Amino acid sequence: MQLARATGRAAASRKYDILSALMALGLSQDKVAQRQIMRMMALITTRYNWQRDELAMGQREIARLWSVDERTVKREMAKLRGRGWLVQKTRGARGRISTYGIDFERMLEDTRPAWALIGEDFVQRLDPNASVPAGEETATNVVPLRKVVPEEGGSVWGQAQAILHGEDASTYGAWFHGLTEVDREGGTMILAAPSSFIASYVTTHLRERLRVALRRVDPTISDLRVVC
Repeated sequence: MQLARATGRAAASRKYDILSALMALGLSQDKVAQRQIMRMMALITTRYNWQRDELAMGQREIARLWSVDERTVKREMAKLRGRGWLVQKTRGARGRISTYGIDFERMLEDTRPAWALIGEDFVQRLDPNASVPAGEETATNVVPLRKVVPEEGGSVWGQAQAILHGEDASTYGAWFHGLTEVDREGGTMILAAPSSFIASYVTTHLRERLRVALRRVDPTISDLRVVC
């Protein structure tokens, strides 16, 4: 994903898009993940220099902002670096503080599954693969969403995918398209998700919709599991 630097005329909307994507992702996850994302948002909104791509803030100052101790700061900053969101530019030494950049391309890619929770217009604005069909260019700056359709196939899961896509193409593209059938144990269908986040979200919020679609194809399916 090639993300334009958040400066210039489009800077304000780009910053809001990034923060909105983080917010939607956080609200869809558990309290631990929500807290981590909120801490990241606090760093961005209070101390990040967009022009220089620089976050320069000491552990004591971060601890005060987050209302935690410095050990927690050290641990959480390591986790944010591990996610690829924070990129260390200089290491603090001899009384100097560490400086970080923020990999917004990685951040937006990680939040992609939550874009549809904001709305189709948001997905259209951020989807890097969207394109305007030939002959349909208009004066608008909103780019049509790239269509994601299920592969044709006669399997139970293939037919269920077609049903799910027909019911709601946006939800299908955001959450169901990446699922694959891995096993069948009696009346239980087992699907694999491309990430633990998607597996958790689908299980929590969309499991019944999946189950109903599967049962429309094969009434002997009584349950399903989504694994990663």
